[in-house]
Amino acid sequence: MANDPFSRLVAELSRLPGIGPKTATRLAQHVAKAERSGAEALAAAIVEVKDKLRPCSTCYSLTEVDPCSICSDPERDHSLICVVEQPFNIQPLERTGEYRGLYHVLMGVLSPQHGVGPEQLKIAALMDRLEGVKEVILATNPDVEGEATALYLGRLLKARTIPVSRLAFGMPVGGDIEYTDEVTLARSLVGRRNV
Repeated sequence: MANDPFSRLVAELSRLPGIGPKTATRLAQHVAKAERSGAEALAAAIVEVKDKLRPCSTCYSLTEVDPCSICSDPERDHSLICVVEQPFNIQPLERTGEYRGLYHVLMGVLSPQHGVGPEQLKIAALMDRLEGVKEVILATNPDVEGEATALYLGRLLKARTIPVSRLAFGMPVGGDIEYTDEVTLARSLVGRRNV
């Protein structure tokens, strides 16, 4: 049974992050019921991503052209660099329409327990990009590893007298104070602004 095509598809889908056996089974059932053209389109899209996308040689975001469209855009503010953990962190920031600077992708976060130190990240490449930069915005996730990475980068950048800022974190729009955890409330208070 484990070698039949359906079981192999479930096994492969289960290897994706956030996909457990039940979800993998539902996805496999969907693929099995879909028209052949739909399954072929999905397979072709997966192969195309692997064949055509590569890291930008400047910022390490995923791109078809090198340098990427953001790095090569003369309308962007080249004196600002927003540092993110992974290439997929860029699109949510771009969708806000609030940021018009450049990006730098670390390709991970510091994680000593997983053997990830500064040498495994694109930190040296970031340091090589600082000429003419007036501010570096640290946009790592607000978890233990993201905070440790931001603290490490903050110290490195301040030693080079580069102004450093961190994304403010706080209550989501529509959130309820009563159900908000203490850490989020504390960040909301610290990150408050004048109205």
